[in-house]
Amino acid sequence: MVSISRINKDLGPAPSPFSFFVMGSAGRFEQGIWSDQDHGIIYDENSQNAKEYFLTLGKEISEGLFQAGYAFCDGGVMASNPLWCKSFPEWMQQLTDWILESSWESIRNLLIFIDGRSLHGEQSYIKKLKEIIFHSSQKENLLARMLDNTMHLKKGVGILGQFLVETHGIHSGMINLKETAFFPFVNSIRLLAIKENIMETSTLSRLHNLSEKVMPIQHKKLIEEQFIKLLNFRLTLCNHSDYESGHFLDIEKLSKEQKREMKNIIKIGTHLYQEIRKLAGKEV
Repeated sequence: MVSISRINKDLGPAPSPFSFFVMGSAGRFEQGIWSDQDHGIIYDENSQNAKEYFLTLGKEISEGLFQAGYAFCDGGVMASNPLWCKSFPEWMQQLTDWILESSWESIRNLLIFIDGRSLHGEQSYIKKLKEIIFHSSQKENLLARMLDNTMHLKKGVGILGQFLVETHGIHSGMINLKETAFFPFVNSIRLLAIKENIMETSTLSRLHNLSEKVMPIQHKKLIEEQFIKLLNFRLTLCNHSDYESGHFLDIEKLSKEQKREMKNIIKIGTHLYQEIRKLAGKEV
């Protein structure tokens, strides 16, 4: 990575082994043409020198990605933020704190972290840290709290079968594909993957690794088919002029058949979302 090479030149080699990891759609291998930044750093040495070095590296990476066209994360989920740039022991404590805390933000941070995958450096760090979450998933009422954190669902199709489009702003007349279609699939499958200690991060890989006890093979095939269609819809039909516009789909540009398919995708995702309490198990 260019930023790492630059820091090595300016500050010398890294003071300890480390992992640069990505989260969000990048962590799940599900980026659109444009994506914002979601990333962090885990480093081995717990010292002030290491902290300063890796925060500088995180800032260089964030700025470099911004210059390349990747928007800064509105929520600050970037390695330039001390919250997401920590030593391995600090990360262990941070995850434990998030698990024990009852706030919406703490659970949200756990859900963000669980989508992480190492992009550069030590591959084992993030796996070991995720095991803390998996080990706690059956305790502390964690699965139920994660479910509650993602329970709000923006409706994309009304009771009469009509699209529920945005009514204000520059995306008026469009549907928010991210919130009405992607979130139901991604959030549902993530929760089931946590329940079954599945390390994979992509929605489709998680789906494939679910046990038949949790989801029968025919149901898996249906979900997979609809999710792939959804990815194709976003790639071919959304306006990719900028990051925000890439989340919205102009209904008027769809053919009759495409409208039917899009409604079906949203309905199946919504049904999956509504069934999660049963699919995730009695503890949820």
